[in-house]
Amino acid sequence: MASVASPVERGVPPIRAGKGHSFFLRRLHSLSGIVPIGAFLLEHFISNAFATNGPNAYGAQVKFLTGLPFVPILETVGIYIPLLYHALYGFYIWFRGESNVSDYPWAGNFMYAAQRWTGGIAFVYILWHTYTMRFTGTHLLSHPDAAFDKVQIELQHWWNGVFYLVGIIAASWHFSYGIYLFCAKWGITVSETSRKWMGRACTVLALTLILVGWVTMAAFFRPQWRDHWKNPPAAEQSVEKNGIKN
Repeated sequence: MASVASPVERGVPPIRAGKGHSFFLRRLHSLSGIVPIGAFLLEHFISNAFATNGPNAYGAQVKFLTGLPFVPILETVGIYIPLLYHALYGFYIWFRGESNVSDYPWAGNFMYAAQRWTGGIAFVYILWHTYTMRFTGTHLLSHPDAAFDKVQIELQHWWNGVFYLVGIIAASWHFSYGIYLFCAKWGITVSETSRKWMGRACTVLALTLILVGWVTMAAFFRPQWRDHWKNPPAAEQSVEKNGIKN
């Protein structure tokens, strides 16, 4: 008598912790997405939001951050290395995984695929944003007062504005859903009810971050500050006059 194939369950298989080195690397990957990368992302949203108070407030916040002791070391150890590990191991998991979106078009698989794609987009955006802000044009560690103008100049090109919007959406979604996955993997949300409520909270967080990002971007286009970059502060004028950029 021919056996009857069991029906395929909806969704995706449960999260697997892995074994040996795989278990440790996956846990480290999950943790690094929350601390320090997630913490830095939240700080970055808050610091950039000072742009809504005008160029002086934005410059003062940048001056405070760039005035912290051992900034290059803090950035390398606390941001660049964890981000590089999180991104590269995330790509490794992505290329070895199977989302089954075409075969099982349900929420779990789409969330899996969206998490990978938003992570990839966010990584490319962060690389580009870091390069343009830190390693091209006016050196912000030396001239933090020029920060508002530097961002405003970038946003004069519509494609940069679009890329900013896409990067904000990708980073906000990836981090927020990453919190949901972190809580599931680390046994914080063990029941179906707790996962549902965590999912709702993370959705609210994602939408809040996107809104904050968009409002911050809009501040650079406010009528009273729209052409501020055409009249840069004295420090930046001195830099341009002497032909010194970095």
